[in-house]
Amino acid sequence: LATCACGHIPDFSAVSTTWHSNDDDVYRAPPIDRSILPTAPRAAREPNIDRSRLPKSPPYTAFLGNLPYDVTEESIKDFFRGLNISAVRLPREPTNPERLKGFGYAEFEDIDSLFQALSLNEESLGNRRIRVDVADQAQDKGERPAEDA
Repeated sequence: LATCACGHIPDFSAVSTTWHSNDDDVYRAPPIDRSILPTAPRAAREPNIDRSRLPKSPPYTAFLGNLPYDVTEESIKDFFRGLNISAVRLPREPTNPERLKGFGYAEFEDIDSLFQALSLNEESLGNRRIRVDVADQAQDKGERPAEDA
């Protein structure tokens, strides 16, 4: 037990440990929707995608950016496992066909698979957080679409 400077043992039995005694005034925080917290897995959250940007008809293609240079078609298919992926294109450097350009395209069989793929934007593949976005539909030659200004 603690003693005061003069050696007496203080009596704290009459001291209240609450801020106030009226329980009706206690603040109760509203329940937390944990699916919107930044710690929630991205796949559990609705993708923040404007559905009007999605293609109205096939091909349903996603642009994949910031890919690791050692990525393979199989690792892309594994990254999108559970989705109906029909094709993967990984453009290579023309001067060095062994080297990938660091971006690619994944084509999906249906619009829902593309929509779900977009929820994986900024998820890690290898040691990189990859970008998953709707591919420019006019772009089908393996070149990077123009960045938004």
